[in-house]
Amino acid sequence: MVDIISTSSIQAESDVFGDSSSPKIIQLNPWDLTSMTVETNRKGLLFKNPINIEHQIQHLKQSLSSTLAFFPPLAGRLVILQHDEDNTISSHILCNNAGALFVHAVVSDNTCVSDILHSKYFPPVLHSFFPLSGVKNFECTSHPLLAVQITELVDGIFIGISMNHLVADGKSLWHFINSWAELSRGCDVLSKLPSLERWFLHPNRLPIRFPFNEDQIEKSEDCTNYKRLFHFTKEKIAKIKSKANLEAGTDKISSLQALLTYLWRTVIRNQQLDPEKECNYGLVMDLRERIVPPLPDNYFGNAVTFGVIGIKAEELLLEGGLGKGALEMHKMIASYSDEKLKILYKSWVRPPSMFESGGVSNMLGTSSSPRFNVYGNDFGWGKPLAVRSGNSMNGITTLFAGAEEGSIDLTLCLPYKVLEAIGNDPQFMDPFSI
Repeated sequence: MVDIISTSSIQAESDVFGDSSSPKIIQLNPWDLTSMTVETNRKGLLFKNPINIEHQIQHLKQSLSSTLAFFPPLAGRLVILQHDEDNTISSHILCNNAGALFVHAVVSDNTCVSDILHSKYFPPVLHSFFPLSGVKNFECTSHPLLAVQITELVDGIFIGISMNHLVADGKSLWHFINSWAELSRGCDVLSKLPSLERWFLHPNRLPIRFPFNEDQIEKSEDCTNYKRLFHFTKEKIAKIKSKANLEAGTDKISSLQALLTYLWRTVIRNQQLDPEKECNYGLVMDLRERIVPPLPDNYFGNAVTFGVIGIKAEELLLEGGLGKGALEMHKMIASYSDEKLKILYKSWVRPPSMFESGGVSNMLGTSSSPRFNVYGNDFGWGKPLAVRSGNSMNGITTLFAGAEEGSIDLTLCLPYKVLEAIGNDPQFMDPFSI
């Protein structure tokens, strides 16, 4: 699919780390450790061809080195320690400036920008644009915590970024990319410096020790499902939100809650599930403003949890199901108070609760957010044409802001037959038929 031109290790500017003989250790909290068994977080940006590609690649290496100086965990390494006396492990990040992986590649066929930009389904070649594909986070004791691949297409380039999820969540990943783009296009200072101090409920009880046996973790298999992108305009989203609130007799349902429920109903309808079967929806929620006192917006790490609601298929598909499902989603999200979050935090090690890498037929989930700044990432030759996710998990929807203001792009990973049915469903695709 691609030919590798070169690989190199990019270190942060050396003077930023101070005394290299005693590198800083960052202990991990339960929000971080929840991602132990899933794959690294992979996101990518598609660009038109920059002038003088070789010069730009060298420039990207230099600006990456400058950016890593502000994000030292990404140039460090994961450490997992085994405690034989109680058969537990603990894990931390060693900020030793070992470096991030930088890969320069070129497509071995005639793949061009339009093949990525205008294809209904993600082309198979896209998988090869991301480094560390298939690597799970706990396996990165022998891999870098950040890997970047610049892939030359016939008429453009793709920047694929793989970041270990134990280091940072999606918001922090895009904070890093935004910062790299700022420095790359010539900004002297970052508009938002990262806050690197991890939040702990009991900082005097570190490191956190918990039972974990990697031999019991199921090995990932290549995903046989397809990924298809669906675009929703600002006007259609507003209409879906209005109908959801009207059906529920409220004004509290947000645009995103209404849209996700709308998608949920469509998937259930086209999967033709048993009406009596309970269907679940899992939503990743940002916790930065939910705990007391709140974390800073620039908190660099993981500050997310996974909330789930369950409703019978027939209840969602009946008239008024859009409002009912969206209101239940709203209530679930609102229930995650500071008190509840701290109770969940305390109970995490008995036993540890981790995200699962495989989906199930009656479960949908959502990752990423349309609030992330994806189209502002100008590295010096213009804004991206598109954003794509390199992660493939059955039933997972990846959300990004669309190219035009107020729009949202949904990437859905499901069997081809289901995705085709959704694409041909007039209730889903026609903005005037909801």
